[in-house]
Amino acid sequence: MIVSMIQMIFEIPDVDTIKEKRRIIRSVRDKLQRRFRMSAAEVDLQDSLSFAQIGGALVSNSRSFGESVLQKAFEMIERDVPVRIQDVHIHSEEF
Repeated sequence: MIVSMIQMIFEIPDVDTIKEKRRIIRSVRDKLQRRFRMSAAEVDLQDSLSFAQIGGALVSNSRSFGESVLQKAFEMIERDVPVRIQDVHIHSEEF
């Protein structure tokens, strides 16, 4: 069993309230779960108004498949979500 994981830190410009930030984060999380059938959650920086950290995981039987799905998920966020990506890490573990 291969678990592929992604961790992204991004800046959310032009957000004035935590409520607005959480709406954007919820939208990103829901898109990742629906489009890519992966688990996703806000894992850190919850109290920061302009930054967020999202983690995601996907279980499969292939390292290359899992990492390619996560790469597509990252590209979707980069293309469709009004955020500035600060950092991203994708890696896999075999269990």
